[in-house]
Amino acid sequence: MNLSLIDILIIALYLVIIIVGGFLLSRKASKNIQGYFLSGKTVPWYLLGLSCASSSFDIAGTMWFVYIIFVYGMKGAWLPWMWPTFITIFHMVFLAKWMRRSGVMTGAEWLKTRFGDDRGSQLSQLSIVIFAIIASIGFLSYAFVGIGKFAATFLPWELSPNAYAVILMLITATYVVAGGMFSVVLTDILQWFFLTISSVVIAVIAWIKVSPEKLKSMVPEGWGDLFFGLHLNLDWSEHIASVNESIASDGWSLFSVVIMMMVFKGILISLAGVAPNFDMQRILACKSPRESSLMNFLISIALAPRWLMIGGIAVLGIVYYSPDMNSGGAEMDFENILPYVMNNFLPAGLLGILLAGLISAFMSTFDSTVNAGAAYIVNDLYKKYFKPKASDKEYVLASYAASFLLVAAGIFFGLMAKDINQAMQWIVSGLYAGYAGPNILKWYWWRFNGIGYFWGMISGIAAALFMPKLYQIAAWIMPEVLSGEFSPLYGFPFIVLISITVSIAASLLTKPEDEEVLKRFYKSVRPWGFWKPVYEKVRQEDPAVEANRDFFRDMVNVFIGTVWQLMLITLPLYMVIQNWTGALISCIILAGTSVFLKFNWYDHLEKESKYFDSQIPTVKELIEKE
Repeated sequence: MNLSLIDILIIALYLVIIIVGGFLLSRKASKNIQGYFLSGKTVPWYLLGLSCASSSFDIAGTMWFVYIIFVYGMKGAWLPWMWPTFITIFHMVFLAKWMRRSGVMTGAEWLKTRFGDDRGSQLSQLSIVIFAIIASIGFLSYAFVGIGKFAATFLPWELSPNAYAVILMLITATYVVAGGMFSVVLTDILQWFFLTISSVVIAVIAWIKVSPEKLKSMVPEGWGDLFFGLHLNLDWSEHIASVNESIASDGWSLFSVVIMMMVFKGILISLAGVAPNFDMQRILACKSPRESSLMNFLISIALAPRWLMIGGIAVLGIVYYSPDMNSGGAEMDFENILPYVMNNFLPAGLLGILLAGLISAFMSTFDSTVNAGAAYIVNDLYKKYFKPKASDKEYVLASYAASFLLVAAGIFFGLMAKDINQAMQWIVSGLYAGYAGPNILKWYWWRFNGIGYFWGMISGIAAALFMPKLYQIAAWIMPEVLSGEFSPLYGFPFIVLISITVSIAASLLTKPEDEEVLKRFYKSVRPWGFWKPVYEKVRQEDPAVEANRDFFRDMVNVFIGTVWQLMLITLPLYMVIQNWTGALISCIILAGTSVFLKFNWYDHLEKESKYFDSQIPTVKELIEKE
């Protein structure tokens, strides 16, 4: 498309501002690696929350969400559970404060607080570093595919999607490498305001251009219904017949079964806790455990405007892009819906602002992923194994090199990715399945040790990498039983079963962790679960220590919080499709769950933080005292 001069100037000005900002912040970030990767733990929780929300507001994910709302309608509001979106609620209720009570810099360093510093602990730390690096590269390749397709449609120069992706990744790398997390957070906040304004504008355009009656005539019966039965029961034959082929290809016709699988997978991943990515970096960068919980509360609210954009683009695509999609047949590309709408409905100037906002969505995800991944390479590999006594300046220089190394790897694997959906499904249903098993056990079972963690992680990662190949072999042997491509979602239970079985077996076949390590961890973090033997030993030394009896309170808050979060998705979607009854019901439920969480979660958090944040030292502080 041909952008106007004003559009090009707006995009160029935005890119110049964030690059210059990164270099201006470089002096503050380059004091030491804690300043570089955690901004010195000086940033307020609400800024970290906006930053994390902005990092989750990426182009590739937005394209995929547009697709699911376009095809599945209001039922698509359930499908983000594949990530799972409600992991933020688990973090908000209890896991973020548990993680922050460690006082460390990375997930690998956290494992030292749980398993000590013996051989098993060192192996466990190595396994999480491997996972973090693989996951970072996976997310970078996923972002590579999305930004390439987006830029090739919008930007006026005749370059390939891959060429655009490489250029934009390198531009983003310059400011994130220079400014570290200070640069990431401040630019993310700017990007969040761009994206929120963009979302409101697109929703308003959809309200003006598409009436409820017109939309209803363009979609199958049941498209606007949130709830469902065993089967999806959406028949697009009279509108866009080839959409039915996409539903069949997704394998989601048995919708109830799919959602149950997503909930099962989501609960396991959520119980495992924060993955070693930018979410964990934000939690560890908070000033206190209390602030880490509040930060995760804000993330869900800050992401709500995103659904105005997603719903608006989907609605405009259904009404105006359908003829083009019908002519495209079975080979149509749903990822072109977003570019089509932007190209055809936005005037000069406004298009430049929205393009800058969407490019910033890519950048905010990309910069956070690079910063988090580089922290593991520098802090848990370079510092620990190669230069344990180097100067702060050398560590910061190593951080620059690690960041560029991750960017190069993301570009390489992005060139090999087939599409956004393929990259996304492998990350959330394949790789994270291998992560879930051992990371559940580390929180809730005292007998779990570093050796068990290491073998559980390695077996899980291996299963995630080789499961598709094993499926192909099995399909070749039994073609009448297994047909079609391997679905990472359906492979999830098998990968989890392998990793958790190996984790338990390896732990029971080796000795428990040192008693002092377990007591120190329990006394500072105070998790609930199967910790009774450790609790009794801690109690003998300090009768004032009380067990965590909040399991049922936390589970109730997780359930209510998940309903609250779902309403933050359905409310903007109902508003876009102008279903005011649905919007009113969402508002009422949102208000009721908010009041419940105020009394049963927030008030309890405030009381608890007065005790923990002021009186109980972090695990790292206890280790340093010893």
